[in-house]
Amino acid sequence: MIKLIRYLRPYAGAVFLVFLLLFAQAITDLALPDYMSRIVNVGIQQNGIERAVPQIMRQKTFQQLQVLLDTEQSAEILSAYQTLAPGEGSSPEQESLVEQYPLLASEALAERKPDAPLSAKTESQLVSALALLTMVGQETFRLPALPANPSFLEQLGELPQEQRRQMLNQIYTEQASVPDSLIKQSAVAFTAAEYETIGVDLLDWQRRYILKTGTMMLLIALAGAACAVLVGYFAARVAAGVARDLRQGTFTRVESFSSAEFDTFSTASLITRTTNDVQQVQMALVMLMRILFFAPILGIGGIIKVLNSNVSLGWIIALAVAILMTLILVLFNIAVPRFKKIQKLVDRLNLVTREFLSGLMVIRAFNTEQHEEERFDQANLDLTKINLFVSRLMAMTMPLMMLVMNGISLLIVWTGARQVDLGVMQVGDIMAFIQYTMQIIMSFLMLSMVFIMLPRASVSAQRILEVLSVQLVILDPQEPAVFDPSARGNVVFENVSFRYPGADADVLHAISLTARPGETTAIIGSTGCGKSTLINLIPRFYDVSEGRVLVDGVDVRQVPQEELRQKIGYVSQKGILFTGSIRDNIAYGKPDASDDQIMQAAATAQADEFIAETEAGFATAIAQGGINVSGGQKQRLSIARALVRQPDIYIFDDSFSALDYKTDAALRKALRKNTQGASIIIVAQRIGTIRHAEQIIVLDEGRIAGLGTHEELMKTCSVYREIAISQLSEKELAL
Repeated sequence: MIKLIRYLRPYAGAVFLVFLLLFAQAITDLALPDYMSRIVNVGIQQNGIERAVPQIMRQKTFQQLQVLLDTEQSAEILSAYQTLAPGEGSSPEQESLVEQYPLLASEALAERKPDAPLSAKTESQLVSALALLTMVGQETFRLPALPANPSFLEQLGELPQEQRRQMLNQIYTEQASVPDSLIKQSAVAFTAAEYETIGVDLLDWQRRYILKTGTMMLLIALAGAACAVLVGYFAARVAAGVARDLRQGTFTRVESFSSAEFDTFSTASLITRTTNDVQQVQMALVMLMRILFFAPILGIGGIIKVLNSNVSLGWIIALAVAILMTLILVLFNIAVPRFKKIQKLVDRLNLVTREFLSGLMVIRAFNTEQHEEERFDQANLDLTKINLFVSRLMAMTMPLMMLVMNGISLLIVWTGARQVDLGVMQVGDIMAFIQYTMQIIMSFLMLSMVFIMLPRASVSAQRILEVLSVQLVILDPQEPAVFDPSARGNVVFENVSFRYPGADADVLHAISLTARPGETTAIIGSTGCGKSTLINLIPRFYDVSEGRVLVDGVDVRQVPQEELRQKIGYVSQKGILFTGSIRDNIAYGKPDASDDQIMQAAATAQADEFIAETEAGFATAIAQGGINVSGGQKQRLSIARALVRQPDIYIFDDSFSALDYKTDAALRKALRKNTQGASIIIVAQRIGTIRHAEQIIVLDEGRIAGLGTHEELMKTCSVYREIAISQLSEKELAL
């Protein structure tokens, strides 16, 4: 997978944008539990009161607080609060204050100045003092140094300053053992009671806080959802673009393969690599961008939030992570080897299917349908078994993960309930802790899914790279030569030998011959003697092992392949037709060919007669693989495709084998008439096809056994004579 990173370079901006959006999404997801905790803790339990230090209090309460503070802190709060004197109707401002604080009508109040901040130390001491005010006079919960006397504060205020300081130090020292959350809750409870006494509408206060916090929570959730949608959009575009580039790169690479490279891969494997393997990489890229970036941010952020909120429950996170990692490692070790086998089994199934479809007529002719069904069933069953195993493993993963998540939730609730009972935590904190824990577990779950599916994508990526990294044997020269424009297809073999890659012996040995323009050069010999191999050296389907092949005096290895093949009209042994119309198939050799040129090529190839018999003529559709035309018709259309190019060199690789003798003779006569000045090279099995050639080369076990005309070879070449005797009648031999 790492080697395919270069295909992400054109999309670097989109990938970076995805990363930023994922970071924003993680931030929003991590913020939601905190807002939920605020709604529960502050909005519900604290009546919407965020700050324990009151904004408004009775003058009496203000004086009591000063008793519980030292001189410096008392002076600071004196400067931070202003006194509101009681009165009715003296001014519009006074009326507004009385309406807001009804107690102001009969009692003086102390209001916090908007621009008078308190130091953190003073504010903390104020919270402790407010908690002490709650405890005064209580028997159920009080400090040993704090008397249960309601008039204690009055007595404390009458004590000398030094004695009062000593007593307060003792009280605050004992208070330090009480959990901070309990002290804050006590202070908030006192503040709420103070507001209620003053006449503040606590229900409205609570409603406004919940609406404000809930609105913020909703906006954050919508922002997170928008980020998730955008991440999905850009990740899909990037993955689809990379998949398109990979398919294009693989197809282009295969298109540039010579026959030597094609021998390395099966056709079924190349199809699988271009389609299924690329799809696996595409899916992996989407997962990597949407999960591999997101999960660590979410997990690390969740851990930081948990540690900052309540360290005492951190061991639960460690336990959950340990269980998940153990589970992931077990699943990983079981699944990875199976993923590596799946792609090979897909190759095998494609191979069996392709052989069945391409050889269907032969299969029916030999009544081997049952055997082919068994082959397909076996390949299908092998793939199904391993897919079922992996699918069941993946299906089992989610219930196991959910079991862990639910078990951890129960453990948090059970442990957190005890903390709430002791006053160490609040209910909202437990709810937030559960949410953060689930986010951490989900991040590990997402990572586990990536690491389990990544091996299959890695195998697919490696298979694609095997195609892309193939070192091409046949390349264009860096300093290409140029053909002489006046030359017309002179082909020369100079001491040519050839050996297939990896073979132990040469297939062709020291071949030297010349095919001249305006002449027909025929090649004949027994099966496997190297006829097709010899002519495949001309268009550089293979390169010679020794010697050289010259076209118009230039070594074919010294000119660009495209320019070389522009001079050649090639017709293979097997007539290959493409989907489209008859006209499209003929014009395939020359896309800009006119209708007259196409009709002339069809007439020369003796294809015009059967084309005219079809209802649509040249517009007749050719089915996939040309299954709706006969073998002879395929050959004639393939010949017409080569003729329409009007090249300098015609190569016919046993291209007349499916033609009857009458059509063969008519075709050869038309060829001689319409290809004057071009070199014609014919590979044939039938002597009747080549007996009138100006030059016949007889190959025997990769060597030239004879060279000359039909009459000359009948006298000088025993191999040719044996072939002639086996094919011609006594009358033909006598002639």
